[in-house]
Amino acid sequence: MAIEQQISLFPSRNIDEFANDLESLTQEIKDLYCLDQIPWVIGYSGGKDSTASLQLIWNAIATLPPEKLNKKIYVISTDTLVENPIVSAWVNNSLNRMKLVAYKNNLPIEPHLLTPEVTQTYWAGLIGKGYPAPRHRFRWCTGRLKIDPSNRFIRDVVRSNGEAIVILGTRKTESSNRAMIMAKRETKRVRDHLCPHPHLPSSLLYTPIESWRTDEVWMYLMQWENPWGLDNKELFAMYRGATADNECPLVVDTSTPSCGSSRFGCWVCTLVDSDKSLTAMIQNDQEKEWLQPLVDLRLELDIQNDRDKRDFRRIFGTVQLFERNVDGEISVEPIPGPYTKYWREHWLRRVLEAQQQIRETAPEEYRDITLITIAELSEIRRIWLEEKHEFDDSLPKIYEEVMGEPFEDP
Repeated sequence: MAIEQQISLFPSRNIDEFANDLESLTQEIKDLYCLDQIPWVIGYSGGKDSTASLQLIWNAIATLPPEKLNKKIYVISTDTLVENPIVSAWVNNSLNRMKLVAYKNNLPIEPHLLTPEVTQTYWAGLIGKGYPAPRHRFRWCTGRLKIDPSNRFIRDVVRSNGEAIVILGTRKTESSNRAMIMAKRETKRVRDHLCPHPHLPSSLLYTPIESWRTDEVWMYLMQWENPWGLDNKELFAMYRGATADNECPLVVDTSTPSCGSSRFGCWVCTLVDSDKSLTAMIQNDQEKEWLQPLVDLRLELDIQNDRDKRDFRRIFGTVQLFERNVDGEISVEPIPGPYTKYWREHWLRRVLEAQQQIRETAPEEYRDITLITIAELSEIRRIWLEEKHEFDDSLPKIYEEVMGEPFEDP
């Protein structure tokens, strides 16, 4: 089914109709919460959909009497450590605000910022082990950086409580593929509004805003106050700033573009043609020119043919051959392995240089920005010494050359 047909299944509602639907949805959330003792885990990315879902649940739960607030609601956000710095700061500020307001109002809401294990981070993979920049055929990043930390947290909740209900801000109107997947899940529902989580045993999935359109998400965020004290207009401005034409209409039909097309992700991502949101932020706001080193570094990483930068041996030292067509002739060549020592050291130097440049040019609140953590540097050093047997121990020297201070390895 075409996306236009999928979207037409959810016609626009006026604000009165939407308010009535919101009232029913609020009651549904309260009933679900009071039905059992299964804890809730809400995925929060700081984007519009996850913000709307969390705000909806927060506002509903806040109206319950204190004696019914008897089970935890965990809010989890995963920081890949290579997030867009603007979005990362927004998420961190949001989680801190949630913690304060939830404590003040005696709400059972507990925010958690998750990060990948140091052995699984982006730079430990690319600079440490020498994995080439991710491609669709070798997408080694998503599971390690995004999925594993949240799945690990949910499994811990299940281990402690037997079950968990996972709440996501996914919507059928995002794409035809998303609509098809969600419709398929509906057929497997075991309870009203709840279906088994596709990847996590003993976990149920709840998607409260699944039928909302993008304009309705923004209508809700603009018209209903944010319960943890942030201004949703700032979120709207962030989306507008990340849109190429700097426009973000609130009232849309199927032919009107909206802020829904803005996608905030990892600034290093080479799975997309270009980081349009980061580039648009710089184009739309001169004060964000300090982000340019990130765009430049990402372009350097995005090499279509990097054979000359990679070892002829695979990562475990074996040589594997394959037949390749070169100008009509069959050429037998080794399958390229990880980045060579020279290029791994080059990427380390470039990341540290970008970090230094940003610290010198960014506004005061971003001056302490960290593109690569000390723990990651320590892990990279360990990999180079213990796994790759590079006994010249070049990391501390590179660090001192670029940063102007000795490397203190914890």
